[in-house]
Order: sequence, then structure tokens, then C-alpha cells
Amino acid sequence: MRDRGVVKDVDRKQESVKLEPGVPAGSARRRLATFALGLLLICAVVWLAILPRRESTAALKRHMEDLNVPTVAIIQPRRAKPERELLLGGNMQALMESPIHARTNGYVRRRLVEIGDRVKAGQLLAEIDTPEIDQQLQQAQADLATAKANYELAQRTADRWEELLKANVVSRHGADQALSDRNAKKAAFDSARFNRARLEKTQSFKHIHAPFAGVITRRNVDVGQLIDAGGAGAAKELFHIATTDRLRMEVSVPQIYSREVLPGMEVVLALVEFPGRRFTGRLARTAQAIDPATRTLLAEVEVDNASGELLPGAHAQVRLTLKAENPALILPINALLFRPDGVQVGVVGAGQKVMLKKVSLGRDLGTEMEILGGIEAEDQVILNPSDSLVSGTPVKAVRQPQEKKAEEAKEKKPAGG
Repeated sequence: MRDRGVVKDVDRKQESVKLEPGVPAGSARRRLATFALGLLLICAVVWLAILPRRESTAALKRHMEDLNVPTVAIIQPRRAKPERELLLGGNMQALMESPIHARTNGYVRRRLVEIGDRVKAGQLLAEIDTPEIDQQLQQAQADLATAKANYELAQRTADRWEELLKANVVSRHGADQALSDRNAKKAAFDSARFNRARLEKTQSFKHIHAPFAGVITRRNVDVGQLIDAGGAGAAKELFHIATTDRLRMEVSVPQIYSREVLPGMEVVLALVEFPGRRFTGRLARTAQAIDPATRTLLAEVEVDNASGELLPGAHAQVRLTLKAENPALILPINALLFRPDGVQVGVVGAGQKVMLKKVSLGRDLGTEMEILGGIEAEDQVILNPSDSLVSGTPVKAVRQPQEKKAEEAKEKKPAGG
């Protein structure tokens, strides 16, 4: 214990030697402690005041930058159904219909049919009284008898001259004159015969027959009315006949669907006078050519009408079910940008930057539009884009609530449900 006390005394002496002369040891320690405390206070002030302010400034800067980046609503294009319906309108027509004209002049002696009557092929519809043609035919028969008598006399005379010529009794010149007279009489006889046949044919036209089985849809004559055959364009139509057991309908298919409309496909017809009812038919044929004026394909639909419910001339709507190999994408109208160089859409690409893509439009579905090309099904399309939107603009994309709900419903939906 004594040795330890000696060592401590020696240490104190050494420390007293190191201190400045005239400065007490306790005062030096207090200065050192005060300096350390001041340094700690300065650090605390910097930590508690300056650094939070810098962080607040940086956060404010980031917030302002976020405010400068526009927020846009995005959706994904919806794929159309593989099967789509095309609705076209048109007028129904009879498969066969024809106006019936008179081929001879005269007065209507009797009329045997009325509108709405069903007639058979060859059935007598009306009879025309043709007094002038009858008299011309009688005259032609008399002319034919005269020509025949002259020809027979000329024939016998020519035969005698040929026999006398063989016996060298008459001259060749006289025989040639007899033969020439016979040939002239033969030509006159043939002319009279052909004229009588023509008048007989014309007289037969006074009986008006149905060219085919059908329904009389129009009747424009009555008994006693004067009939003038006239020219091809001036001839008056006596009756109009049409077949109604099978009807046809011409529709104009837009060019965009021309590859999907094929002969033989089934169609559905709807008429306003049959609410709730549907009639089935088939697409019989197409024109196999696009009309350059309307950019449409002419197609003809046939429908069975054995019951006679459908009437020629009625307006109907044809519904065609088309199967598309590559169904188009569908976007709302408010996602389109109509620019001078074409229709475009804004897409949020890599780095949350805008990309403008030019698109090709299909059908107008009202509030939506078919997109035939220019975008993909995975693209994030901007809704209600501003007119000043340009490519490369940074944006903040927010998915539409409707899109979120649709995705959540799709995820919750059980498989096969």
C-alpha cells in the first residue's frame, strides 16, 4: 500500500510539470469540457435545424416536380368478339317478276284476272278485240290465193316451154322468159305466205297469257280500253306478275367486310310488321366486284316464302354473322386524337413517357371505334388526351377504376364460370 501511494505522488508530480506554469489543473479541464460541449451544441444545431430544412427543401422540390408531371388515365384496348353481326337494310323482291304488254292493237274484250290472283303458267289473262288485224289477215289470205294461182300457172307454162325447147320448137329466149316469170311468181307467192303467217301471229297476240306461275301484282286495263302496242318504251303495261313463293333481297356490303361475306352463309331477316319474329334465308350470290362509286359489294339474299307471309317490295333488315380471323381492337372515342396527318392515340411507353401512334379506323360503334391497326392489345392507351400532347412527354399513368374493377372481377371469376 505504501508503494502505491509513492507511485501516485510521482504521477501527480509529472502532470504538474507538463501543465503551464501558473495554470491550475482544474481550470484546464473545465476549458476542455466547455469546448467539447460547444462543439456538441453546434453539431446538434446543425442536425436539428439545417439538415431538416435541406431535406424539406428537397422534398418540396420533388413534390413540385411531381406536380409538373401530368397525370393521365390509361386503359387497355378491348378485343372484339370473333363473331360479329352486320346489319344491313334493303327491299325484298320477287325471285321472278315481269310486266306484261300487248303485242297488237285493239280493244280489251274481256279481262279474266284481278290483282292478287294466283295464276298458272300459260293461263289466259285477257283477250283483245283486233278488228283491223282480222281484216288484214283476210286480205292477206286473198292475196295468198291470188299469188298461189299465178305461181301455179307460171309453173305449168315454164314446164311446157322446157319441153318445147328440148324438141327445138321454141327459142332459148322464150324459154328463159317463161322460167323468169315462174321464179317471180314463186317469190310473190312466198311473200304472200309469209305475210299471212305474220298476221296470224299478230292476231294470236290478242290472247294475253301468263309467262310463268305467280301472282298478279298490278292490273292497268279494263274491258273496253283501247290498247296500243306502240314502241318498246311507249307500250302500256297491262299486268305485272311476280312469283312470291321465293323472294330475294339485294344488300350492299361495305368493302371492309367483303372478304367475310361468302355465298351459302345463313342470314336472319327482321321486318317491322313481324315484331319479335325472325325469318331465315341464305346468301345466294355476290357480284364478286366492288362498286367503285359506293365501295360496297352487291350481295343477293334468298328467303323461302311458301307461306306467302312476306310481300315483295317490303323493307327488311338482314343480319349477317361474320367470323373474323383477327378480331379488331376497340377503343373509346375519347381516346382518339384527330390530327391533320391522321388519327392518333397516345400510349404510355417505357419510362412513363408518351408515344403517339397512328391508327387505322374500322366501324363506328357509337361511343367506341374499331381499330384495325397501329396499336397492340397490351398498349396502355391514354384517355382524354390533350390536343397539345406530343411524343416524349413524361406522364404519371393512373388506371381507370372501371379497368381495375374489370380486372378484379376477372381474377375472382372461377374457372369455367
